[in-house]
Amino acid sequence: MKKYVNAPLPFQGQKRRFVKQLEEMAMQQKKGAVFVDLFGGSGLVSHTIKQARPDCRVVYNDFDHYSKRLEHIGRTNEMLRALRPIVATIPPKSRIDEPVRSQVIAEVERWHKSGFVDWFSLSSNLLFTMNYVHSFEEFRKETFYNRVRKDDYNADGYLEGVEVVSMDYRRLFEQYRLVPDVVFILDPPYLSTDCGTYTCCGPRLYGANSDYWRLSDYLDVLKCMHGTKFVYFTSRKSTIVELAEWIAKNDFHGNPFEGAKVYRQHVSGVVLNYEDMMLVKAA
Repeated sequence: MKKYVNAPLPFQGQKRRFVKQLEEMAMQQKKGAVFVDLFGGSGLVSHTIKQARPDCRVVYNDFDHYSKRLEHIGRTNEMLRALRPIVATIPPKSRIDEPVRSQVIAEVERWHKSGFVDWFSLSSNLLFTMNYVHSFEEFRKETFYNRVRKDDYNADGYLEGVEVVSMDYRRLFEQYRLVPDVVFILDPPYLSTDCGTYTCCGPRLYGANSDYWRLSDYLDVLKCMHGTKFVYFTSRKSTIVELAEWIAKNDFHGNPFEGAKVYRQHVSGVVLNYEDMMLVKAA
């Protein structure tokens, strides 16, 4: 199996900076361990663990429909091949103005009318960094930039051996919480952050009245951690660790992070500057 250190298609929040630590955690688990990735995202965590421990079951909860994007990767590559000659006269990373802009819209509309369009991947190729759309109507209103990649996407063997499911993370947790030697992977959206590109937690969170991962959602996740082995991802942008410490100090049910090993990675870029954290309690 080919080893990926990045998700093969763009995804907001993939954990490529923690690949080494994930491999170390996986190797420390018993023979026959089961890993359940409750917030599967791009599948990179599940892929990494399966690569490290091909003898173990790895369950990937794909509620963001990433596997559907992988199924259509050939179509996405064809669309990008059609767009490359249209933007060929535009310098890389430069804004796309008329008349090329209208040509881009017409080409994307053609693909939109004929079937599936991976809007996240398209956004990564034609919109400003970290700007994503979900429909043609949103896309046609945006300012375009020539960020079209020169080669095709490739996902050969990416989820080979991984069990793919798609369900509410709470249901999946209940299915596996009593399984011996189970390790839960928890990578929920960060507290008080925009979750517009996530769908993994059900329609209530992403309905018309809520676009944010709320405190009550985080508290629900904490209930999945007491008495279990887990790997938990968060960030300094989130206050969830401090919240858990407060809960422990105020005679609630204890701090689920107590005793967890903490790994930190600084993330910086054009619009990013924060610290990612991975907490492991899987001994």
